[in-house]
Amino acid sequence: MAFETVTGYCWPQSVAGGARVGLHLSSAGGRDVAVEVARVGWQREVVFTDTAVAADHHPTPTGADREGCGWPAALVLDVDRGWRSGYYEVVLDIDVDGSRRRSHAFFVVRPPTGAPAAPILLALSTNTWHAYNDFGGRNLYTGGTAVSLQRPMSPGYLHKPPGAGRRVTTVHIPDPEMAAHRGYLQLNHLSPYAGSAGWPDWELPFLRWAEREGYTIDVVTNADLEDHPGLLAGPGDGGYSLFLSVGHDEYWSSPMRDTVEGFIGRGGHAAFLSGNTSFWQVRLEDPSPEGPAATMVSYKGRFKSDPVYGTDRVGELTSMWSDELIGRPENLMTGVSFARGGYHRIGRRATRGAGGYTVHRPDHWLLADTGLGYGDLLGAESTTVGYECDGCDFTYRDGLPHPTGVDGTPMDFTILGTAPAPHFTRETATRPPPPDEPSEVEFIAARVAGGGRTPGDVARVAHGHAVLGTYTSPAGGIVVTSGSTDWAHGLAGHDEPVEQITRNLLDRLAGPPAD
Repeated sequence: MAFETVTGYCWPQSVAGGARVGLHLSSAGGRDVAVEVARVGWQREVVFTDTAVAADHHPTPTGADREGCGWPAALVLDVDRGWRSGYYEVVLDIDVDGSRRRSHAFFVVRPPTGAPAAPILLALSTNTWHAYNDFGGRNLYTGGTAVSLQRPMSPGYLHKPPGAGRRVTTVHIPDPEMAAHRGYLQLNHLSPYAGSAGWPDWELPFLRWAEREGYTIDVVTNADLEDHPGLLAGPGDGGYSLFLSVGHDEYWSSPMRDTVEGFIGRGGHAAFLSGNTSFWQVRLEDPSPEGPAATMVSYKGRFKSDPVYGTDRVGELTSMWSDELIGRPENLMTGVSFARGGYHRIGRRATRGAGGYTVHRPDHWLLADTGLGYGDLLGAESTTVGYECDGCDFTYRDGLPHPTGVDGTPMDFTILGTAPAPHFTRETATRPPPPDEPSEVEFIAARVAGGGRTPGDVARVAHGHAVLGTYTSPAGGIVVTSGSTDWAHGLAGHDEPVEQITRNLLDRLAGPPAD
């Protein structure tokens, strides 16, 4: 007998105040659904409740992973203009013979274009959530080359219970087989990919910390950067002072990059407190009747099957941004790339790594009032360096690291801290590739400019690092990068130097909190 539950999704996933959002539900046995909607940050603010929303049972159609579910809206919410910009959690409950069955959906209330309510704009890593979501079939890691945004999120992407192994990063005892994390996912009946993406892992702890500290932050989805580029107006146009990326922000479209790079190019500041950031190019396609694209396309390692391969649209190829065919490495935007990074404290990669950065330039303004000195460890107490990490090609002069610029990293990029972070090989991968496909490090080595798969080519990218650093654009936009997905865990763990650096960053680039 199939497990009876309720599930659903919201569409559109991003709305402005005064608009409407549909809640598309499937309820076992056609049971009424209790619905609660709340904005989640430092506090949880309930904005809507209904204890008995009528909903039918709808089967998950074949091909839902690519084509979407197509369920009708059981409820349409009018989004009040007074609802603050942010992440809105939708809690769904049904009663099955006295047992409560619960699941979650979400939508984002974005700020009005041209009227920011805060000096900071955070784009949630929703493209990455969708890339890993395996509801209804495949994701981009199990053979899919396109995923629908119009389907529920599998368990674990929007809510995770507490428990040992919750983080994909190994926090305490070395665990090369990731037994604790895999056991946690199985025990709680979560997607096997839920440790790699989703709201609870990074953006939630960051926003809890930032709002508790008094910072005000507007929130959008990744897709909003493409659909509503005018949202990211710069300070000279009455817009934002600071753009934020937090956590695991792996999948970016070309229009998204155009929006953020244009903002930096006009003097706007950006902080990428994230890792694996903008590694893969994607295309958002199939506009829905409501306007936003309903499908995200990404061929990744199968890029030769992408319809734009070998055409005059090769710049849109859904390979890695550092692929020589695209010629637009993400280093140009963030200062770093996963192509020169890798993994730390996950599986058999830096299994016994320090979990923190070795400090190289303690006198930089970002490290002010931290008490850190040259050679000290930053963030190790809370394993702030973990999971996926971004770095750059660098060399040493007078004992200090300097970028070479061969990978696109700006020459004025200042390296503040580093931690070793190697790529997966065929022998160390948590999910080894098939025999007829290259390992991760081999693929990257072959796709970067001038690359190949010889031992020498692989060696060039095999010894990556998490790199904490900063550069300034010609227009004066300051860009800061953590080079690791797990910066937010330093905030959640109340790691004092990590907290102080974050305050230094936000205060200087966006202004201190109002009294």
